[in-house]
Amino acid sequence: MKNRFFNIIKSLFLNGLFTILPIVLTIYLFIFSLRLLASWFEPLRCITPICLKQIPYAEFLIVIAFILIVGVISKFFILKGIIHWLESLVLKIPLVRPVYNGVKQLVNALNHTDKTSFQRVVYVEFPRKGAFAIGFVTGKLPPEIAPSKDEIYYSVFIPTTPAPTTGNFAALTEKDLISCSLTHQEAMTLVISGGIIQPEKFVPNVH
Repeated sequence: MKNRFFNIIKSLFLNGLFTILPIVLTIYLFIFSLRLLASWFEPLRCITPICLKQIPYAEFLIVIAFILIVGVISKFFILKGIIHWLESLVLKIPLVRPVYNGVKQLVNALNHTDKTSFQRVVYVEFPRKGAFAIGFVTGKLPPEIAPSKDEIYYSVFIPTTPAPTTGNFAALTEKDLISCSLTHQEAMTLVISGGIIQPEKFVPNVH
């Protein structure tokens, strides 16, 4: 009887713990991220108008306003030439060029309006037989640099977790690619979270 009572208490406690834990962790991570960003934006305090300094995290307002202004200006193609010019300068720097290209491809993959960098999401057998990783087809390999001229090879980027700006490159044929129904954003979210955050459309409704 005594053991049964403690088992009930234990079950109720664990049920309550696992119910509240995701909420607590989400709040904690949000506050942690907010404070981390605030520390990065701390130098902006010196240019923050006096009327805004009394507002907590006013630096965020400045950053958001700046991003919106850039978005409005670039929407009307005023900054297009400047951006292309800056990109051409960056791409001339040997060590910076691959990093910039990798980051730009990642951003383009997360931007659902741009499908030019990552053409489609696939599964590839990696890093060993029987194990599969998410990959992004980035294009066809020219026959001159393909492993064989007898088949068509595709260049595939296999991102790593949790930093998808790094990863592995593979030259694979169509038969080595397994179709995947994930969108670019869903696949990248799955990779970054290590499979923890899954697309909502595939998660069963528990309510």
